[in-house]
Parts: sequence; C-alpha cells; structure tokens
Amino acid sequence: MRFRTVGRIPALVLLALGLAPAGTALGAAAELGVRHRIDVMVSAEPDAPILSRLKGGKGELSFTVRLSANSKESKFFGMLRPSFPDIVVPDGAGKPLVQQTKLWEEEVCHQRRGLPKVTVTQLGGHFGEGDGRIEISAINRHIGVLVPPDELTPGIKLDQGSDSFGLFYAFRAQTRNSRLNVDLKIYPIDCFL
Repeated sequence: MRFRTVGRIPALVLLALGLAPAGTALGAAAELGVRHRIDVMVSAEPDAPILSRLKGGKGELSFTVRLSANSKESKFFGMLRPSFPDIVVPDGAGKPLVQQTKLWEEEVCHQRRGLPKVTVTQLGGHFGEGDGRIEISAINRHIGVLVPPDELTPGIKLDQGSDSFGLFYAFRAQTRNSRLNVDLKIYPIDCFL
C-alpha cells in the first residue's frame, strides 16, 4: 500500500509541474493591459484677437509638448513638435482652428500604471499679413524668469468624456493674451499583455 501511495506522489508532482507553465501562460495571455493615444485640438476663445480682426485670414501654429510615458514594458520621454501651416481662421469661436489630430500613440501594450504626463511648453505662430499680422509667442512660466507677455498656462484639467475613439481624459493649455487653447485628449485603449 505504501508503495502505491509513494508511486502516485511523483506522478502527481510531475503532472503539477507540467501544468504550471501552461497555466501561467494562459493566465498571462488573458491579463488586461493598456496603451495610450494622445490627440490634439486648437481653438480660440470668443474674445481672441484673431477672431475679432482676422476672420477668414490664414496663419500657422506650432507648439512643443513634453511627454513622459513610462512603464515596465515601454519607456518614452521626449518633446513632440507638431506644426500646422495652413490654418484658416473660422467665422466664430465654436469652430476649432485645428481639427482633432493624432499626436502620439503607444505601440506596446503595458501594465496599467496611470496616464502619460503631457505638458504644452510653448506655442508660436502668426496669423494675417502686413500691418494686420498677429504674432503668437507664448511660453509657460519658469522660476527665476520674468513672466512672459503671453503666458501659456498648461495643465488645466477638463471633464472626462467619450467620443467615437472611446473614453478620454482632457487637459488644456491656454494663452493669456492671444486667447488660444491647446486641448490634449488622452485615450486609454484596452489590450492584452
């Protein structure tokens, strides 16, 4: 009787060891992760100088976004510098200067570890020609430096929402004098690790 019990124990141990990696692999494949997409949209406040003086005028904008998206599976830190050369000033404040555009998207699915850190650090460009030309040069405030004339205030949290791409978290950077808004939407996209 003892030999039968002892004979079964190694068989059970081998069976357990054989199934353990398969169970781990099946569990890992079913683990839910996330990757992020960041979209940008630029608009003007109703009292923006470009809306009151340059309706239908043409211009261009470029800005710098500092992005930090780190996880165990992927690491990204850098400055993104999108530019929009052919902007037409809309007739009213309800229409954006720059339609929603994809700025950045992660390629690797990773563990859930929070949202990427994004900050708009500067916005520049111009609208119009000749004497009516409006220059835009906005930067955010830095310790030990005079406050810029057209200060850029980043990190204004907007309400979360959802659209055709899914759930998003929104943040705004706003210029003080030129009254422009750069809205960033961060979409968490579910995926499997």
